[in-house]
Amino acid sequence: MKKNKILVIGSSGQIGTDLCLSLERIYGAENIICSDLNPPKEKNHRKNFIKLDVLDNEMLTKKVKEENISEIYLLAASLSALAEKNVLISWELNMNSLINVLELARKKIIKKIFWPSSIAVFGPDSPKLNTPQNTTLNPSSIYGITKLAGEKLCQYYYDKFDVDVRSLRLPGLIGWRSLAGGGTTDYAVEIFYHALKNNDYTCFLSKETILPMMYMDDAIEAILKIMTTKKENIKIRTSYNISAVSFTPKELEKQIKIYFPNFNVKFKPDYRQKIADSWPDSIDDQEAKVDWGWKAKFNLEKLTSEMFKNLSN
Repeated sequence: MKKNKILVIGSSGQIGTDLCLSLERIYGAENIICSDLNPPKEKNHRKNFIKLDVLDNEMLTKKVKEENISEIYLLAASLSALAEKNVLISWELNMNSLINVLELARKKIIKKIFWPSSIAVFGPDSPKLNTPQNTTLNPSSIYGITKLAGEKLCQYYYDKFDVDVRSLRLPGLIGWRSLAGGGTTDYAVEIFYHALKNNDYTCFLSKETILPMMYMDDAIEAILKIMTTKKENIKIRTSYNISAVSFTPKELEKQIKIYFPNFNVKFKPDYRQKIADSWPDSIDDQEAKVDWGWKAKFNLEKLTSEMFKNLSN
């Protein structure tokens, strides 16, 4: 019999680049199929890469059957800042991609799904500090609206069809293997490149905008942990809150200046500021800790050190 394989959709993006490496180390590169509309950069070359449009349901189903896929990690999405400029395209990608994959599980073609939600599901009516798992969800961005709708779909497909779909409300992510791709927290990745290449950076958020953030290694660890937890321990089928560290652009600048004392940041908020203002300052992730043992490892000091160490190399 052919061995079951894992399909990562959106493998060339910020999360996918790191996730594919980790999955290959755990399960063997021959068992991980990486897919995207865009091929990975040469330095991030994948052994098994296929070009795949997740919105082409016929082709998606064909490839899943041909490769004997049992699990799908659906990472393809139009992120918060980019989505505001392309509302209809973003809605189609973010919603129809999820429906297509959920239907594969409903039809018993695949067994398990990971789909990332976001802190963007919270809105101006949500508590700012230690935002709880269950609270008012009233997102003000189209990205947040698609993520909230997606969470409800995940819950529905689990309740109605016993689809094993698992999800995390990810905060802003900071990693070194790839650039960010159109989110409201992209400054926290861009700033490290500017510190190394230039002596200044213009930040598109105000210096006092505090947001939940996470180093990519923590995010990958959380994804792998929730996907390998026993099904009966997954008590939340919308999406779990997870948290690591919250900081402002000014606090990040101060930390970077430990390494580059002459580095200077100018603050010129743009349309992304309004999105950021609607998001929480910090997140309560007690349910994830209790249900499947989640715990972040990287604080601001440690993630800054790791970013410069890896980018310098």
